[in-house]
Amino acid sequence: MTSPTDTSRAAAGTLRVGPRRRRVRPGVPLPLLLPALIGLAFLIVPLVALLVRTPWHSLPEQLTSADVWLALRLSLLSATAATAVSLVIGVPLAWLLARVDFPGRGLVRALVTLPLVLPPVVGGVALLMALGRNGIVGQWLDAWFGITLPFTTAGVVIAEAFVAMPFLVISVEGTLRAADPRYEEAAATLGASRFTAFRRVTLPLIAPGIAAGAVLAWARALGEFGATITFAGNFPGRTQTMPLAVYLALQSDPEAAIALSLVLLTVSIAVLAGLRDRWMRAG
Repeated sequence: MTSPTDTSRAAAGTLRVGPRRRRVRPGVPLPLLLPALIGLAFLIVPLVALLVRTPWHSLPEQLTSADVWLALRLSLLSATAATAVSLVIGVPLAWLLARVDFPGRGLVRALVTLPLVLPPVVGGVALLMALGRNGIVGQWLDAWFGITLPFTTAGVVIAEAFVAMPFLVISVEGTLRAADPRYEEAAATLGASRFTAFRRVTLPLIAPGIAAGAVLAWARALGEFGATITFAGNFPGRTQTMPLAVYLALQSDPEAAIALSLVLLTVSIAVLAGLRDRWMRAG
């Protein structure tokens, strides 16, 4: 007769005998791999070509010229000012879109994000029609206050803020939608006004989203070309930013254009590397 102990051992042995499952990694289909590699090359080869064609022997001389530093200084100042403008008016706009339910909110959101897909030159023309000396708003600024915005450094800041602010608004609105509104509700039950709750509770919660949006807006403003040249012109020392200097140098001094492009490429990589750390932490 078979004892209970033998029966249990046999059952255990039966359980151990089953085939061991292995984690199989599926191969990459060739119809997907080939287009993926072509797409990767399509994006990387131009950047590699820029590095290969960079005149490394004359690069220090190119980057230390007065014109380059003038354009770089103007680009950094105008991009920083445009980011500040975007923060002041973009964060409240993002809060309005995320927290307030009002008629036509979808249309307003579409209009806010329109500069993302609008050709920058068209944006510059629109700014001229609005804020130019004969624009629907600019004519009153000129008549009442003597303020003329086109073809000035302030015009550069406005053109850059116009194309860069949607990046900030999208980032902050997404962070606000992900934030738990119960903290604001708790602050309201304790007697805080809605603005106090926003200032003391909401802002600290969404600070990472604001920082990421500000960096994206700054990088977009730094590389703006079409709206700037249309609305502010291309005057060295006053409205000529780095992208405009690259365009001008490409016609007369290709080596200088490559050197300037390398500076903008380095800044863009630094911005993306900094944001990648935040995205990885969020993930």
